[in-house]
Amino acid sequence: MHRRGWLKLLAPRSAGGAECPLPQMVRLEEAVAAVDGSCGWVFTLCAGAGWFAGFLPPALAREVIGTPRACIAGSGAPGGFAERENGGWRLSGEWSYASGAPMATHFTLNAVLREGGEVLLDETGAPRISAFILAADRVSSCDAGWFAIGMRSSGSHGYALNGAWVPDSHAFVIDPSAATSGGPLYRFDFLSLAWVTLAANLAGMARNFIQLADPLIRQRRPLRAALPLGDDPAVQQRLSQATGSLHAGWHALLGSLDAAWADVEAGARMNVDQQADLRRRALALVHTAHAAVDGLYPLCGMHAADNRSELNRVWRDFHTASQHALFAS
Repeated sequence: MHRRGWLKLLAPRSAGGAECPLPQMVRLEEAVAAVDGSCGWVFTLCAGAGWFAGFLPPALAREVIGTPRACIAGSGAPGGFAERENGGWRLSGEWSYASGAPMATHFTLNAVLREGGEVLLDETGAPRISAFILAADRVSSCDAGWFAIGMRSSGSHGYALNGAWVPDSHAFVIDPSAATSGGPLYRFDFLSLAWVTLAANLAGMARNFIQLADPLIRQRRPLRAALPLGDDPAVQQRLSQATGSLHAGWHALLGSLDAAWADVEAGARMNVDQQADLRRRALALVHTAHAAVDGLYPLCGMHAADNRSELNRVWRDFHTASQHALFAS
């Protein structure tokens, strides 16, 4: 990933990144996930964190992206507090599931803002939350206890901070109005970007599962059956339907993404209808991927349950990645 510059694909050109068009990026993410789920996931999450450089002060963005073997890991949940202090913030708390943590040079996090021990509130009365970035050597501990059944190579460890101070320049807001880079990437809605990139990973893993399961199912001969499963018209239909529905769902999402990207590239700001459409198509694709994987798994026999087999690993990766909070709706 470092040799190919993949972790800098979404970072601004002005900071040393590639500023890759999002539709091109999403297609690459699906292709990588179709080879290895953990690799695709780390690529997506860490390159996605590189996108945050488009919201940092330009000098800091160049410093972060210019770090040798730069890799940004992080967590989206507000796992701690940022106490106002001396023109900056003192960060304390614990954050979970930072994919790519073992090779991270920087971490991002969200924290609840406090001043004088009192939580700061926004105009609606809710606690104010800000994103922060800091170098990995400021992290006081990194929990190596990643025990999920799948995505074992993603290194999605938790991390903690115990009073690390950062200047104001290390706090940032993820909103097109706060972008410090002017390209279309940084005018694209953040949640929409998250929906399409994570859904692409699930689609790639499901495609890999189908490709591995298809020959196994076709050759399998059930007990007392005269013919292999591949000669059963009902099984042939299930295989065809799994492949066809996944293909259709993937291209439906790409169609919506391409259209939204063209509008943003032309200077428009994404509207709520486009955001809702991308969310709907991404979630539909994830549901379709689930149906394809879980529909074929019972036909694969004990090989699918053997945790030494590639098919089982892909099944475990898929079902671990699908537990992301973004897919809970």
